[in-house]
This record gives sequence, C-alpha cells and structure tokens, in this order.
Amino acid sequence: MNNIAYLLLAILFETSATSLLKVAEGFTKPLPTIASIILYILSFYSLSNCLKTAPIGVAYAIWSALGIVLVTIVGIIAFKQTPDWAAILGLLLIIIGVGVLNLFSKMSLH
Repeated sequence: MNNIAYLLLAILFETSATSLLKVAEGFTKPLPTIASIILYILSFYSLSNCLKTAPIGVAYAIWSALGIVLVTIVGIIAFKQTPDWAAILGLLLIIIGVGVLNLFSKMSLH
C-alpha cells in the first residue's frame, strides 16, 4: 500500500474515532468507547506506516486538516451542529493552507 492510501485510512479511522467520542459521552458508554479506542489505534498505525517514507510535516498537515473538515461535516449531519461564519472561514483557511503546502512545497507524499 502506498503513502496516500495509508494516509487516507488514517484520516477515516481518526474521523470515525473522534465522532464516536461524542457518542461515548465521556467514556460512559462501553461500546462506542471501545470502538473509538480501536479506531484511534488503527489510525495511528496507518499514519505511522505512511510516515515510513512521507515527510511528517506534510502528512500530519493533511491528516489533521482533512480530519477537522470531515469531523465538522459529521457534526453537521449526525449531530445537527451548525458552524458559524468564523468556523467556516477557519476551515477554509486550513484547506487553503494544506493546498498551498501540497502545491508549492518541494516536500511530497510520494
């Protein structure tokens, strides 16, 4: 598996784990708590495989930025949370920052 595949898996696992934290209600519900812990382990395992050859700064920037955006989307859809204009602007700036990093930096995931 290549760096991008590992990174995408890490992002999906982390987003799922973080979303389950809301459902786990402070680790008071066993099933979502256990599922969240397992998904975090899978996320870090996938991220660590990506980092065998990928630059840590680029991989972590993509991992965290896409995770933030996906968790926000989950919050909107699953938890009926509505981001205000400042949250939307902040998300756009994060996306732009990762875009600049990937488009103009000499560092690459390949």
